[in-house]
Amino acid sequence: MPSMSPALRGAWIVLLAGVAAVAGCARDAAPQEGVPEAPVAGVEAGPAGSVTISGDDSAAGELTWRAPAVELEGADPRELRRRAEAALAAGHLYEDADAAIPIYLALSTLPEHARPAASGLQRALRQLLADGRAAIEAADGDAPAELARARQLAAVARTVDATDAAVVRFLERLDLAERVHALADAGDRALAEGHLGEAGGGALAAFRQALELQPENARALQGLAAVESALIRRAELAAEAGDFDIAEAWLSHAGTVRPETGLETVDDARERVERMRATRIARLRDLGIAALPRFGGIDVARRHLAQLLRIARPGDPAAAELRERITLAVHYGMYAPGQVFTDAMSGGGRGPQMAVVPHGAFTMGAAADEPDSSDHEKPAHVVRFERGFGLSIREITVGEFRRFIAATGHRTRAERRGFSMVYDERSNNFVRRSGVAWHSDYLGRPADDGLPVIHVSARDAQAYAEWLSAQTGKRYRLPSEAEFEYALRAGTQGRWPWGDGPPPPRVANTTGGLDRSPAGRAWANAFEGYGDGFWGPAPVGSMEPNAWGLHDLAGNVSEWVADCWHDGYRRAPTDGSAWVNPGCRDHVIRGGSWASSPAQTRAAWRAPANVDTTNARLGFRVARDL
Repeated sequence: MPSMSPALRGAWIVLLAGVAAVAGCARDAAPQEGVPEAPVAGVEAGPAGSVTISGDDSAAGELTWRAPAVELEGADPRELRRRAEAALAAGHLYEDADAAIPIYLALSTLPEHARPAASGLQRALRQLLADGRAAIEAADGDAPAELARARQLAAVARTVDATDAAVVRFLERLDLAERVHALADAGDRALAEGHLGEAGGGALAAFRQALELQPENARALQGLAAVESALIRRAELAAEAGDFDIAEAWLSHAGTVRPETGLETVDDARERVERMRATRIARLRDLGIAALPRFGGIDVARRHLAQLLRIARPGDPAAAELRERITLAVHYGMYAPGQVFTDAMSGGGRGPQMAVVPHGAFTMGAAADEPDSSDHEKPAHVVRFERGFGLSIREITVGEFRRFIAATGHRTRAERRGFSMVYDERSNNFVRRSGVAWHSDYLGRPADDGLPVIHVSARDAQAYAEWLSAQTGKRYRLPSEAEFEYALRAGTQGRWPWGDGPPPPRVANTTGGLDRSPAGRAWANAFEGYGDGFWGPAPVGSMEPNAWGLHDLAGNVSEWVADCWHDGYRRAPTDGSAWVNPGCRDHVIRGGSWASSPAQTRAAWRAPANVDTTNARLGFRVARDL
């Protein structure tokens, strides 16, 4: 057997180190923090994420080829040459004693046949190397049998002529293929075990080293694509679990695997993850909104909002919507500030038109130095409403009260007593008149349905509110004194509901210097230069609404509120609730009327009245809890 040159011997040693190795890859970062990964068998971690392949000698036999013995004694050399030529033509090169190379090797020992044998051996060697190169190319994917065949052909070629330049090149090529194959094997094994190598080592390092050796290796390229797909799958699983930060981290790793060719795939995956994020956000928003009307629903909605905020990007509109809905629910139930609504009544029709008064705070009562104020209106104090409330936009009308009487048969205090107080133009005063009740106007005549109902007591007003509650299933009531003044001021803090100056046009039906009675009477104490066109109550809503859309709080008729009378505000509630003493006989009336002096039209004005009081200047409106 020809001896090997030093250069070839070095190449062959490298080949021996890589051939048939039991390969693996370095341990990579665990898929989940704090969970260690088991090392991959046959793999050692190298520096800077490299992969060191260890192996055994199980395939060492494939590296050695011994030529089958060809019997020369008594044989005809010419016949042997003919058999060798036929075997060469048939591609029967080395397998047994009838193959071309064994015969040529035997003939080369006969001096008279050495030259033709050497020529035939060279032709056989070229064919052998061609077969070997074809086997290496076929093994570029995942064909270990082809690589094993190339290895066997290399052993034969080395035996034939280890110094031949073509043989040396083939051996070097096979060495490269073996190392690439071992690295690809290591990458596949690491990939199967989930050691992707996004933090170094693992399948990613193995495939990349394979491509450094053979840039177009199909198997290594497919391996990189598989690592990328595995990272994308981890991102999708994290997104399905609602952890979009982890999903983005996996996608970022995936984007580094094939930066030249794989970015479109990663971008597509990122779009899928974003759709998953949007779907989950929309679901959490819907669950939060659906929870709000239920008992304890605000807490449930807040938990959904917290989950939503963990996965939403800053400024996400769904998060803003749910946060706003929760805020509204906290302060207004299922309504919005300024919203106008009516409730259906079980007996048919709908209740009074209501407006949602916004939550907030104001200073209730008169300032210490306010002109015409009394100690009953002091001390001024801050009242805060944590929730909004509903307030009827207009005073309750004769027509609305008529439905209540027809439905319940309620007999008002004036009906049972047989009289009420009306305005008498002859005396320009209020007098008692028989037969006057809720269906009468300020003069005692039949009242139009659009006028505010008057001649009703505090108990009549409360009975109406209780009937509304039974009809609608909602809690209607008389407003508290604080609610009335808060709604009357509507964000202002002046002496009168409209501020500190003279009344603007059509701001209220009150005593104006330009007003005249049917008989031509004028008010002795009135707002100079003001006229509203009415003497007596006007149809509800005739004047302009205030800033919160509420009519007639500053005039038309004074109104019952739920509070019992107290001489001042010391120890008064500061949360806007009614200040009630069980069994109290005197309630508070608030708001100026068509016959109130300017002093009695002030925003802080209040007065006591017995709960059975009825007259032509006093009506009511209702509030509703949200």
